[in-house]
Amino acid sequence: MLTPAYKLPGIPVQTKLLPRAERRASILTGAAAAFAEAGFAHTSMDDVAAACGVTKLILYRHFETKEELYRAVLQRVFDRLGEELQAGLSARGTTGVGARTLLVVAREDPAAFTLLWRHASREPQFTEYARELQRISVDVVGQLAGLGEGLLARWEAAAMWAWLVEATLTWLAQGDATLDDVFVERTTAGLRALRAAWR
Repeated sequence: MLTPAYKLPGIPVQTKLLPRAERRASILTGAAAAFAEAGFAHTSMDDVAAACGVTKLILYRHFETKEELYRAVLQRVFDRLGEELQAGLSARGTTGVGARTLLVVAREDPAAFTLLWRHASREPQFTEYARELQRISVDVVGQLAGLGEGLLARWEAAAMWAWLVEATLTWLAQGDATLDDVFVERTTAGLRALRAAWR
């Protein structure tokens, strides 16, 4: 598998071999950017290959269909959220873990994070899949916040999750990375205030 290092008119492309796992990660990052720009329906596998800097043949060696590729982008973000949450809980406990987890993963691949939490639910092929990932996330928020059972507890968890996601997406688009710790601090304080108001 070859990847172009650069391409200038009339000059041959310089290439290097990438391990399979690294190539797959690179494809997922490029695919996320392509899908986030034009949407699932309007992004072809040719577009994805161009965004990834690979041939379509290489793309199909890793993913049989465009749908499989899109789903893999979403799942990678979701899996990273789980990994980061576990690491955060082990290192710092529950204080600020929600805001920090989302922001760390969002900074790693902004296009993929945005694709999962803003665009996927609008794509007919992925609506149910995105809803299921959201349902799992809301359950985790409810458990971490100790909200208990019942309709009101479920609503509180869903509202907290939606607020966290929108706060993170807004900060990702407008915020200064050097102030990420301030974002985490203020977002966490906002969640506490929200819960206090409900009590």
